[in-house]
Amino acid sequence: MLNVPSSSFPVPNSQQRVSAGGRNKTPLKPGRSLMDWIKLQSSGKDLTGLRGRLIEVTEEELAKHNKKTDCWICIRGLVYNVTPYMEYHPGGEEELMKAAGIDGTLLFDQVHRWVNYESMLKECLIGRMAVKHTSLLKGTPPSSVSSETCKAFKPRYDWFQTDSTVTIVIYTKQKNICSEMVTIDYQNNILRGEITVEDYSYLLHIELSHKIDDFEVCTSSSTGKIQVILQKEDHKPWKNLGQSLEENNSFIKKSERGVYYRMCRLASKTDLNHNTRLYCFELPRYCHLLVPVGHHVYLKLIIQDMELVKPYTPVTQGLVMDSMQSAHCNKNYIYLMIKIYTDGSFTPHLNKLEIGDQISISSPQGCFRMAQTEGMEDIFLVAAGTGFTPMVKLLQNVLSSCSSLRKVKLIFFNKMEADILWKEQLENLSSSDVRFETQFILSEPSQSWVGHRGQISSSLLSEALTHSRKDLSVLICVCGPNGFVEQGLRCLENLGFSKEEIFVFRE
Repeated sequence: MLNVPSSSFPVPNSQQRVSAGGRNKTPLKPGRSLMDWIKLQSSGKDLTGLRGRLIEVTEEELAKHNKKTDCWICIRGLVYNVTPYMEYHPGGEEELMKAAGIDGTLLFDQVHRWVNYESMLKECLIGRMAVKHTSLLKGTPPSSVSSETCKAFKPRYDWFQTDSTVTIVIYTKQKNICSEMVTIDYQNNILRGEITVEDYSYLLHIELSHKIDDFEVCTSSSTGKIQVILQKEDHKPWKNLGQSLEENNSFIKKSERGVYYRMCRLASKTDLNHNTRLYCFELPRYCHLLVPVGHHVYLKLIIQDMELVKPYTPVTQGLVMDSMQSAHCNKNYIYLMIKIYTDGSFTPHLNKLEIGDQISISSPQGCFRMAQTEGMEDIFLVAAGTGFTPMVKLLQNVLSSCSSLRKVKLIFFNKMEADILWKEQLENLSSSDVRFETQFILSEPSQSWVGHRGQISSSLLSEALTHSRKDLSVLICVCGPNGFVEQGLRCLENLGFSKEEIFVFRE
């Protein structure tokens, strides 16, 4: 996943850049899967060449190891000999070579800062840099916001109490603050609250002086004020709020904030088709977490002492929900539509989870904002397979709240008819809302298929992306496998669509 985003097409605000910033999977040789790498790390074989010794590495020494047969990389001050990992890297050897003999932290962080490289490369550790890590990071963004920004922009908090409650008030100074921008976790008397303010993250991290029974979150979009109302377990006065913990009251770039996980319980799993399931995970009781439209979460599994992490975009329980389903969705549940790959390194383990088992789920990640749909008259959703998942909530939201909308069309690519997710629900929505249209396109259809056939192409998209009228505002959202997305973006560019009109979701 080591990749550097360029300033060229596709759009800069894509969740993960394609071509330059996305991960292009390279076919691996037999015996070079992730599970094979895990076995190699557990074999006891010396993967560093230093026979277990740890050394200090100078900048000059690091630079010497810049070949495929002798490749060292520095990540956050730790140096790894990635030579034995070359053939196991899904992104290919060339991606690793971009960081050969240098500090690869920025390259690593561009796409997958959430990956536990310390676990993935633990047997490849050479040692630490002999100089301060920060001196190597040319162009590294500051660890906190500039003093000017902090003064005018940094949130602050205060608190007050009654006999039964303690209210923490966070002043963000930002309008349009909503509950989806606030994540609160309470466990072992530790309160952790993270607030997303544009591209920055504000953290409240306190060991409370007394225990609480419950809490609720209230936000004010007009003032930017957030209230976390704690219900006291004992109705006694608190002398103080509690003890500040690591990074409390910090305000830094979202990309620099560590990804936070909590354990969630598998509540149900339902077959959607022959290889895709709808998983319902229940958040902990003391957790406030609402995933914004178009954002994803990471699932984390520990497999043979190694952390494996995969991103998934939450959906709703159904495309068209009744009132009972809507109420169920609001009770701290996260629904994930996941395709099971029998030869995969992650989903087979996920598929073995039983009802009641737990898994780590991260706080929301992503950069899509619903404000991008404001004023849009035509919205096109171009998806392949489970690339449909980011479109679910987006589709529901634009149909219910986008007053300018004239037309929203889903162009849905799959191999066979049996692969189409929620086909009947999509057809019902098309029938019930004249603004919505769906077009199914199959690359390997049966002889009985009477719909569209083929793969993504300029001619196909030219025919599918018909405007409701000329010269109107348009947004095109794209999601699917890397090859599909890259080809789609080339086609859209050929058809004259600008990068401002396109947003790319990545699976």
